[in-house]
Amino acid sequence: MTSPVLPSPIKSRFRPGEITALCDAAISTATASLARIAALPPEKRSIDTTLLAFESAMADFGDSTLPLTLMGYVYPDPAIAAEGSACEEKAGMFVVSVFTRRDLYDAIKTAAPRTPEEYRLLAETLRQFKKNGLALPDDRLAVVRAKKEQLTKLEVEFTANLNNDTSSLDFSAAELDGVPKEALATFARTESGLFRVTTKYPDYIPVMQNAKNPVTRKRLYTEFVNRQAEANTRLLTEAIEVRRECAQELGYASWADYRLDGRMAKSTGTVLAFLDGLKAPLKEKIRCDLASLLTLKKELEPGADRVEPWDLAYLTEQERKRKFALDDEAIRKYFPFERVVQGMFECFGPLFGVRFAEVAGAETWARGVILCRVINAADDRTLAYIYFDMFPRDGKYGHMMMVPLIAGRQTPDGYSVPVTAIVGNFRSPSGDIPSLLTHDDVEGLFHEFGHALHGSLTRVPYASLAGSSVEWDFVETPSQALENWAWEPSVLDAISGNYANPKEKLPAPLRDRIIAARDLGAGLTYTRMLVISTEDMAFHTTDGPVDVTAIADRTYLDLMGIPPLEGGHEPATIGHFMGGYDAGYYSYLWAEVYALNVFARFKKDGLFNAATGAAYRHWILEQGNMQDGTVLLKGFLGREPGMDVFYERLHIRPPLDP
Repeated sequence: MTSPVLPSPIKSRFRPGEITALCDAAISTATASLARIAALPPEKRSIDTTLLAFESAMADFGDSTLPLTLMGYVYPDPAIAAEGSACEEKAGMFVVSVFTRRDLYDAIKTAAPRTPEEYRLLAETLRQFKKNGLALPDDRLAVVRAKKEQLTKLEVEFTANLNNDTSSLDFSAAELDGVPKEALATFARTESGLFRVTTKYPDYIPVMQNAKNPVTRKRLYTEFVNRQAEANTRLLTEAIEVRRECAQELGYASWADYRLDGRMAKSTGTVLAFLDGLKAPLKEKIRCDLASLLTLKKELEPGADRVEPWDLAYLTEQERKRKFALDDEAIRKYFPFERVVQGMFECFGPLFGVRFAEVAGAETWARGVILCRVINAADDRTLAYIYFDMFPRDGKYGHMMMVPLIAGRQTPDGYSVPVTAIVGNFRSPSGDIPSLLTHDDVEGLFHEFGHALHGSLTRVPYASLAGSSVEWDFVETPSQALENWAWEPSVLDAISGNYANPKEKLPAPLRDRIIAARDLGAGLTYTRMLVISTEDMAFHTTDGPVDVTAIADRTYLDLMGIPPLEGGHEPATIGHFMGGYDAGYYSYLWAEVYALNVFARFKKDGLFNAATGAAYRHWILEQGNMQDGTVLLKGFLGREPGMDVFYERLHIRPPLDP
């Protein structure tokens, strides 16, 4: 369905210089608001004039700047995108300056909460001030401020380098033998007729999964794991050193200890024990996976004696084709993007008591971006807006993410309307052929939609605690829970439809083979997550200089069981390390435990049980960070989450008790 044309919820088109002016104005407005709070004499300080005024000022600042910083990731004009990146850096520096201001801290800490909600807000706000050094004397506070500002610069530059990366290689048709013609048709061509293959996912994945020539795969893999190698290796190394120094200045043994303060895991030791407990069973699982892939490789390449990193995607895909008669190009035609989105809305709308409607003619930042309205089914109120920017462009963020733009919060005019954006890189429409998704794409879309629902259905009164502003190792729970629906027969039936004949659903035998193949390569997938989590913790628990490439290579060899690419610099390409997941990548595995517990309740009660959906909306999606994640999970599950479903999902034996 299509709703009437409505005003766009954020400004999305800009003239040169406009983002810069708006960003500077937001900083000036916030600065003035905060100055009024700091200047209050003691007799005029109250919770309304300090804590709540501070919360409102910072929420206004976020609502003003987050849409501007998004443009650094998505805007088609590179000069205006650069303004968005510059705004992200300025906004980050401003936030550092705010949370290192002693006058604000002194004013806010005098607040006397009147309700449990205000107690929670005060505790979390003071925690943020203290983690920025407000318990330190002024000279050491100044050191922390300078290091936090330095980190902001390093992280923004690292991310911008990846967003603006244009790495590509040219291949002949013979070198791309095996790559589906549908994928070849999307590649740019050189004047001499060669195919130009970029390192963006819509190009990279079809080649790595299908190119028969191992030299082709190795060349492209080498290019992929060396994107921005020199610059970003330097930036990451410097950031890790600055983080270590900052943590020690704040009284923590390591950056990991600093980051884990206030998370569900509580301590570095807990995380390392969790990861260590997975190593032995996953090593056993990946050995079996690699043995199977080596058998196939020997058949394809007589004389082969080991599997290489650039073989993994190819051999897994060939095994998938052989064992399950699956081919992504055959699957794609049943998953046109628009049908999948509409089917997703039809599945989850009734479950969570909402409806979704596309906003016709909405102004957006690029062609092909869709805006949808989230409507409360009970009373037709507009609850939220979600943008979908799903096709690749030059200079655009190259992975998938959900970005909060306008936060949910209580205002004098009522509850605000949150706005989020889902950014992805699916295969673009071409001629009469719409964007067609693989099943992996579908699962990824469900993941990001889970994040968007977390932001959209929040009912928290304070922006700083709303939506996905939760403990970092809880934040992936709603997204990873939703992935599981993408493997259910009834859901695949609901979201599919042949693009040439929409009434033709995904055939049941093909659907069942997709589901049966779910665990193929699971050892590789989960071990890959363990590799990145382990090297992330190693980076952020060391005492001295860090060689990120050497640590990554050692970890890869130890856990994957095969040598990494010689001369690769993969840490330089992992945006998570400089995008908020530092000492936090483990949260994907950690939150998987919670997500599987959540899904287990839906499986027991019924995938589309409206009462269970309402309970999930109340306990998980609406509550934000008003209570700890453990409390919210227990509220929804009626019990503590257990590890059993996690071990069952991975098909591994639980580690033995010491």
